[in-house]
Amino acid sequence: MSDELDIIGADLTVDLPDGRHVRFAHLDYAASAPAVRVAADAVRDLLPLYGSVHRGTGRRSQKSTLEYERARDIVAEFLGCRPGDEVIFTRNTTDALNLLARSLPPGTTTIVFDGEHHANLLPWPSPLRLPAPTDPGAAVAAVAEALSSVRGPALLAVTGASNVTGEIWPVRRLADVAHAHGARVVVDAAQLAPHVPLDLDALGADYLALSGHKLYAPFGAGVLAGRQDWLDEAEPYLYGGGASATVGDFAGDVTWATGPARHEGGTPNLIGAVALGAVCDALLRADRAALLEHEQNLLAGLDGVSLFGGAVPRVGIVSFAVPDPAGVAAVLGRDYGIGVRAGQFCAHPLVRRLTGAATTAGCETAPGLLRASFGLGSTAEDVTRLVDALHDLRLL
Repeated sequence: MSDELDIIGADLTVDLPDGRHVRFAHLDYAASAPAVRVAADAVRDLLPLYGSVHRGTGRRSQKSTLEYERARDIVAEFLGCRPGDEVIFTRNTTDALNLLARSLPPGTTTIVFDGEHHANLLPWPSPLRLPAPTDPGAAVAAVAEALSSVRGPALLAVTGASNVTGEIWPVRRLADVAHAHGARVVVDAAQLAPHVPLDLDALGADYLALSGHKLYAPFGAGVLAGRQDWLDEAEPYLYGGGASATVGDFAGDVTWATGPARHEGGTPNLIGAVALGAVCDALLRADRAALLEHEQNLLAGLDGVSLFGGAVPRVGIVSFAVPDPAGVAAVLGRDYGIGVRAGQFCAHPLVRRLTGAATTAGCETAPGLLRASFGLGSTAEDVTRLVDALHDLRLL
């Protein structure tokens, strides 16, 4: 693997209560992936010429505008964007999906499974929520049945890979059913993008959203990519400079821009966009098959751990049940130098179903799960330390 994809801070060590110093085993990539060297280098190189984007004729502004639009082109290539697709920079996946929700034609029905991350569960104005399916065939059948009764514009909002179980969803099969019923498809690719190559056409997606901080870039940059028409016909997501082409002397006398500028009002996150573009460029040149194989080998190292989702294709994300998951996560961090995540991972309905918990009178009763997630920089030693620690705690 090229050193440009080396993890910044991979050699971080922590002190344990018994006096030992160990390398920190970061197994929480699904929450936020650490930045890679190419992202840090891109930021370092740009800062001496950092300036306003699309706002000036001076050297700083011209350089910044050039790099910002270059990042947009790289992201478009990374996602396999088609002629006419737009790439809009946002803050993160949640922001991107909220933007699309605000851009839907009036009366649009959104089909969404209740196993989604809240970012893809909550924004939609007229959702038709389906129970989380037990298998891919059930998912396809449920979408077909739901869409058979929908009249007017419709959108299927589906995850690419679950942030709870790591399961890779049958997006193409779902998209084919949706398109057969005249519906469009948006893919929440926050957890898919760091692990497998993306292509809008291959997925059958009309739109796709992702977050930079899941993709080895700094916080604060995300993307909504996809078909132009709904986005150009919608009211701007943010009113202000950049989104407006002309402003008259009277209230409401505004001509809004078309293209990405329509929804990128205000000064954009240049540093975040450029860092994200640099990571996408590096991944385009990387051997993604080798990276995925390494990740699958790490998953195979979880010997004896009973995983939710069963024997299904998955990215490097696994969740399992333990007593007091929050307490276990705290012990793993403090006494073993292992970072994992405990809780419901902003996917409350799915975790309730997996744990058999319920909500009573608005009170959440689900204890949550323990989640480990891998990515670039994860090692077999990290996985072995986790398994050994779970044995040591008598949880396996």
